[in-house]
Amino acid sequence: MSDTKNVHLPATEQIPVISAELKHAAETLQEVGFGISVFGSARIPSDNKYYEMACELGKRLAEAGLMLIAGGGPGIMEAANKGAYEAGGRSVGLNIRLPRETSNNPYQTHSLQFEYFVSRKATFFMHSSAYIALPGGFGTMDEVFEVITLVQTRKLPAAPIVLVGSAFWGGLIDWVREQLLGNKLISPGDLDLITVTDDLDEVMQVVNACCSQFALEPTCEPTLPH
Repeated sequence: MSDTKNVHLPATEQIPVISAELKHAAETLQEVGFGISVFGSARIPSDNKYYEMACELGKRLAEAGLMLIAGGGPGIMEAANKGAYEAGGRSVGLNIRLPRETSNNPYQTHSLQFEYFVSRKATFFMHSSAYIALPGGFGTMDEVFEVITLVQTRKLPAAPIVLVGSAFWGGLIDWVREQLLGNKLISPGDLDLITVTDDLDEVMQVVNACCSQFALEPTCEPTLPH
């Protein structure tokens, strides 16, 4: 388990570890190519419909020849990794030890271990051509809003951002429309960055529409938001 004392280390000691984590992640992603990042809660049990959807999503991505990148923990992360792994696909886990997540899920063809959230989260954005989020808590919200911000500000290349589960995400999107757009805190076109759906066929259509260009660039090196 990660040593909580690390948060009290001076930045001069933390930075070399973060740099090493990023370098190792970049080297690994360079070997396996572009992927699709999947976000979601560690707390969703295996009998939940969203677990089943995440598993099916992982399977479909693998069958389409696309690498899946998930958080490596239980819940939605496990389901997505499992679907890809059992379908014979490339299944990357970005693992970080937390009090609620004391072990990595076993459905990973490529396993990366992180001490710091900053390097782990940056790795999601290094070599992904699309981002898919299923229901989740604060961590999932953090990942979703960061990728929206990075695409909105063009710090990342344009990429699909798909939220799976209209009942879960609908209230948040209504709030964004009423409060952020209504108060002119975002532009009208910013909402077009996001697709909300319950249909995995639609998810795959959105993903496949953007991925042909990356199939032509298999040697493109991972890059951080700039």
